[in-house]
Formats: sequence, C-alpha cells, structure tokens
Amino acid sequence: MRALSGLWRWRRNPLRRTTDLAEAWAALVALVLIVVAAPVTGCLVGLSAQDSLQRAVRQQQHARHLVTATVVRDLGGTLPEADPDTSSADEARSRVLADWTAPDGTRQHGPVLTDLKSPHPGDHFDLWTDPHGRISTRPLDSTTATAHAVLAGFGAALLTAVLVEAGRRLTVWRLVRRRYACWDRAWDRAGPDWGKAGTGS
Repeated sequence: MRALSGLWRWRRNPLRRTTDLAEAWAALVALVLIVVAAPVTGCLVGLSAQDSLQRAVRQQQHARHLVTATVVRDLGGTLPEADPDTSSADEARSRVLADWTAPDGTRQHGPVLTDLKSPHPGDHFDLWTDPHGRISTRPLDSTTATAHAVLAGFGAALLTAVLVEAGRRLTVWRLVRRRYACWDRAWDRAGPDWGKAGTGS
C-alpha cells in the first residue's frame, strides 16, 4: 500500500505544485478510508451475513430430519463425499438401495449414499431427509455459518481496501498525466526561442 507515499507533499516548499497538494489529499483520504471504512464495511457485511446464515441454520434444522435407513442391497461403486463442510475431501461414500421411514410416517425406498465402508443387507445408517422423506443434505451448523460470516467480513474489508487503493492510484495517474501535459505546453511555448540571444536563456 503506497497511500502514505504522497503525504510528504504536505510540507511547505516553494516548488510545490497544485498537483502535489492534490496528490497529498488523495493519499490522506485513501489512508482514512482504508483505516476506517474498510473495517466498518467488513463488520457490517459480516454481521449481515451472520444474521442471514444463522436464520438459514434455524430453517434447515427445523426442515431437515435425521432418520435411520436400512440397506436392502449394495449397488456397487463409490462416490466422493457430497457434503464438503462436514468431512474430509478424500472420504468416499457407497451407493446402496435402502428403505427408510419419513418423519411424516410414509415408507420410502430408493438409491442413496451411505458412509458404510462395506454395506451389507440389513445394515443401518443415518440419513438426512425433509419432512416428506425426500433425501436432503446435512443442515448447516451454527459454527460453520459463523466461519462463513467471518470470511465474508474479511473479504468485504479487503475488497474495500483494494478499491480505495485503486481509486487513489487512478487519481495519481490522472494528476501525473495533467502535470506532464502542463510541462509539454510550457516547453512548446519556450521551445522556439530556446537558446536565442535576448530571450533570457
């Protein structure tokens, strides 16, 4: 971050140009925004995400139920774990045909994934379903939701700081272009008479 680099231009100097002072102001504003606005933005985004995610946690825990399913037969083959928030990436699940009873009392039958390493007919395993027995994923837990909210807050703060610094760099770039344009105009005025007697050179 180079927002501090322009602050030296505040010092009094007979050679200080208007663009130097403008560059110092841009550096000061960028510094204040990065120190104050970025953390505030991160906190607001994190709190908003926390509220939304915790509401989703409550809704999912109310709508999803853990039931016991029974293996009818192994369908063969394994698939990667479908829920990366609750297990390691290299854990695999077996595909089986199973029976289970839905929370509303209806009997269900169909292919499902189980974490049983070598499933056999009659084995029992836990299965997440909706109230009607349709298979669903594990509900989001409060700790995972909080971790996601914290990451969202950090991301928002970082993005704010990057945008502020990008704005400062763009402002300085435009000031430098303006400064060079002024120099070019001054050289154009002085150029035809440069080095001639009586021109004060």
